[in-house]
Amino acid sequence: MLIRDFDFELPAEAIAQEPAPRGTSRLLVLPPADPVRHQRIGDLPALLAPGDLLVVNDTRVLPARLFGKRPGGGAVELLLVERQGERSWDCLAKPGKRARPGARLTFDAGLTATVLPTPPAPEGDGRRRVEFSAPVEPFLATLGHVPLPPYIRRPDRAADRETYQTLFATEPGAIAAPTAGLHFSSALVTALTAAGIEIAPLTLHVGIGTFKPVTAELVHEHVMEAERYVIPPATAAAIAATRERGGRVVAVGTTVVRTLESVAAANDGEIVPASGRTRLFITPGFRFRVVDLLLTNFHLPRSTLLLLVSAFAGRERVLAAYREAIATGYRFYSYGDAMLAWPAASR
Repeated sequence: MLIRDFDFELPAEAIAQEPAPRGTSRLLVLPPADPVRHQRIGDLPALLAPGDLLVVNDTRVLPARLFGKRPGGGAVELLLVERQGERSWDCLAKPGKRARPGARLTFDAGLTATVLPTPPAPEGDGRRRVEFSAPVEPFLATLGHVPLPPYIRRPDRAADRETYQTLFATEPGAIAAPTAGLHFSSALVTALTAAGIEIAPLTLHVGIGTFKPVTAELVHEHVMEAERYVIPPATAAAIAATRERGGRVVAVGTTVVRTLESVAAANDGEIVPASGRTRLFITPGFRFRVVDLLLTNFHLPRSTLLLLVSAFAGRERVLAAYREAIATGYRFYSYGDAMLAWPAASR
């Protein structure tokens, strides 16, 4: 399988730079055989059925981008990726070549950090482990910046602290939002509940694994980075009850798909309370055991996310839907519109 088979042309103006008000996004509906339909996210209660279960990711995005200075006064940027100790974090540093082991980085409010010699990082990717002079979390409220993706071509603003956070976000730890959840407003959640559709949370802390680009020409040569997840007992019970009554499990986002299918693969298709780390890489040919419908945003070409959606709904059908979305003015990527996909008819 070649990564170039998951490429498409996207005009720069189709990449959303600002969020739409919650509950107002367009929704491309992708059934298994019928033509696509153009609706709104507010139509979701009517598109689902009483007894269905929406599973959402409740991870909360940290204001994880810090700007400081290197020895000699040059600028440095750290993106906090994962906490390793009381004061130590794995980070992505820019420029990585200037953040050498032993370097002392300085930030406002008296915070400093020392670049540690471990772990060894792949050449050129900027990964560093740093030890701060104090636990960094209390400083993030004032020093931290929202880690907007690089295709949002503007600095983060105060409003992004709310708009780049889902309504369900309660568990801090992500460096990017699970963007399918950004479409939900309180009014939409109320309407879903009134329609007999349940909502249950799990946690996958979105890290660099979700967005690591596929650089290998052969898809199977790509290696996913591990990301932490938790499925609470109440959510495992809700999924079992949904199956028992004949309802559908609707994944809100690719991170939910990876979490559910990781746990199912380890437990003979069953969802049990679990926590751990997943490296699951879903590509066409994958056997889905849990997810019946997928609500997702429109993703980057040649990405692991597009591969996952293609595995679920069919590569040709997904790429055709993307072409129609571009032609009809849908907004792409994190702050963009949404797609509701059924499994491919041939799956």
